Amino acid sequence: MTRPAAPRGPLSDWVISVLGEAPGTTVPPMPPPAVGIDPMVDDDLHLALFLCDELQLGGLEGVDDAWGWDPELIAGRSALEAPFESAMRAAAARLPAVRAGTIDTRLREIIRTDDGPSVARFLERHGTPGQVREFLMHRSVYQLREADPHSFGIPRIGGAAKAALVEIQADEYGGGDPSWMHSALFAASMRALGLDDTFGAFLDRLPGCTLAWVNLMSLFGLHRRLRGALVGHLAAFEMTSCIPNRRYGDALRRLGFGPDATAYFDEHVEADAVHEAVAANDLAGSLVSAEPGLEDDVLFGARALLVTEATLGRHLLDAWEAGGSSLLAEHATTAA
Repeated sequence: MTRPAAPRGPLSDWVISVLGEAPGTTVPPMPPPAVGIDPMVDDDLHLALFLCDELQLGGLEGVDDAWGWDPELIAGRSALEAPFESAMRAAAARLPAVRAGTIDTRLREIIRTDDGPSVARFLERHGTPGQVREFLMHRSVYQLREADPHSFGIPRIGGAAKAALVEIQADEYGGGDPSWMHSALFAASMRALGLDDTFGAFLDRLPGCTLAWVNLMSLFGLHRRLRGALVGHLAAFEMTSCIPNRRYGDALRRLGFGPDATAYFDEHVEADAVHEAVAANDLAGSLVSAEPGLEDDVLFGARALLVTEATLGRHLLDAWEAGGSSLLAEHATTAA
């Protein structure tokens, strides 16, 4: 379960205050998001949304699970999701249009034309041990439960697409061997670098752009109407994973870390080379063939992933190139 976090503003303060009460307690109205905030990256909004989502995922330490179905809290979560989704759709729409064609070729064109910054290339060539540790902290709220939100798609799609999703997820969960679950391999990488591998251990240190990257996957996973976007998100993740993970592994080797630190990344070089074709053809292709009306949502999900990754990547590189920390200022550590 995720440990409690410190509020960052009126929205997260409202969520944390409500969850401190017993279920059934009268819930005061959630304050509206402040005028002028950027719902793509706002610290307060995304911490509040992350905590609401956790009630449907791993749970919150000391919080009764019954809060997950409280109508007022669900209404609050919806009020947080709405501006985030709207902003994501607007940002995704600004990416280059893709030509008509099969869904796999359209996904590949979206990825080919992506010009987001490469954190992997920076770390491979220049990253310090401290910067690699920060990178793992940011990634931890995604990778320590890597497959879970995507698994919500299994009961929501059918036929060949369902079979392809299960094939991918079975690998993510270690093919029946818990020691080879990708989340377990990532935890081992964190321990090898001297980091706490508890999910949410660094929540108070992570900026809104990191939480937005995670909240996007949860948004797609928790809503059946967004199942197409969930498939596009997963497909793009698998299709863009192989080369960056090779670079991350090489960065760790350059810095003198051993197989316990690199196993997660090396595994993804091999696994995602296979997953790329399964995700593009068998998963996305089969879904669009069965439900043609979902094609635009699949493309949106892929674009949205790239938008959030580019935003997070720019945050990391801007901080590091300026000689600072990418973590929240009040919790920043020197990247040695």
